[in-house]
Amino acid sequence: MSDGRLKLRRGVVAGEDPLTVDVDGERRPAWADTALLGEMRTGDEVVVNVAARDLGLGSGGFDVVHVNLTRGLDGDPEGDEHVIKLNYTSLQHPVDPVETGSWDNETGSEMRVVVLPLHGHLAPAAWAAAGGDGASGGGEGLEVGYVQTAGGALPGSLGRDVAELRERGLLCAHLTAAPAYGGEQEAISVAGALDAGRRMGWDAALVGPGPGIIGSDSEFGHGGMAALDSAHAALALGMPTVLSPRMSSSDPRERHRSLSHHTHTVLELLLAPVEIALPEGETEAASEAKAAGGGRHRLRAEAADIEGYKDSGLPVTTMGRTIEEDPLFFAAPLAAGASLRRKG
Repeated sequence: MSDGRLKLRRGVVAGEDPLTVDVDGERRPAWADTALLGEMRTGDEVVVNVAARDLGLGSGGFDVVHVNLTRGLDGDPEGDEHVIKLNYTSLQHPVDPVETGSWDNETGSEMRVVVLPLHGHLAPAAWAAAGGDGASGGGEGLEVGYVQTAGGALPGSLGRDVAELRERGLLCAHLTAAPAYGGEQEAISVAGALDAGRRMGWDAALVGPGPGIIGSDSEFGHGGMAALDSAHAALALGMPTVLSPRMSSSDPRERHRSLSHHTHTVLELLLAPVEIALPEGETEAASEAKAAGGGRHRLRAEAADIEGYKDSGLPVTTMGRTIEEDPLFFAAPLAAGASLRRKG
């Protein structure tokens, strides 16, 4: 049994873009949360956490800088924030929670919520919600925000997809909720983030984990369980809630093909009905989803514009598989995003 200790090593920054660190004579790719730790310069002495890369995790192909010993010990945060994120860890830092803000629309908009099972669904869902970059369909003018939750990477600055979606106007905001941090605004809870999005006038929220879902080959021990909490938060706030199902046509793991066991478990455990957006023609997955929820949930078939998304310039690979090799993985979030353009 592991003792759970941090696997920290001293190193020296060997390159800045991309960031590489020399650890015991080996140049290793690394990532640093510069918002917390400050800039990294060649020659800086750093301490890196090497656990994920040493384990060969699919989403952990780099070391993570824990502290910059050369220039990172004199930080003096500005402001009077007093709410702490990552509290009682060595990375705890003060934030200004979005829950305490005030907006013109205090009663809130009628906001819909799409719950994502993993980060790979974010870009297709956002693109589809805009009607293909807003070029077609009825999605022009939709204000769609992203709430990042637990279940994957916690740093909001790690996900490249979010930055691109913001630059292209496909997301109107990025909130990091609960343990996730580093977004444009911070929320103490997922419910608080959703309520804030509603009061800021969002039409819809895409809610799901950051990159690199956590897994353990067990029924309940995986990052996909965050979808259960997110859906319950949205339902408790009275928000129409759509589940984007995790699906695959070619995942080498049988438990993830057709309707993934991650989504199957969430549908079983939900305490209230949700809508499940499924790509048109997926009768097998529809039957599985209906059985998983005991007939409680509402199934809705939606068109998934795979060919259009291929030309979008947004990510078209998942876990090493291309969109041609696993179209069903992308069709599911495309259907979920398209559901936001539907009236009624």
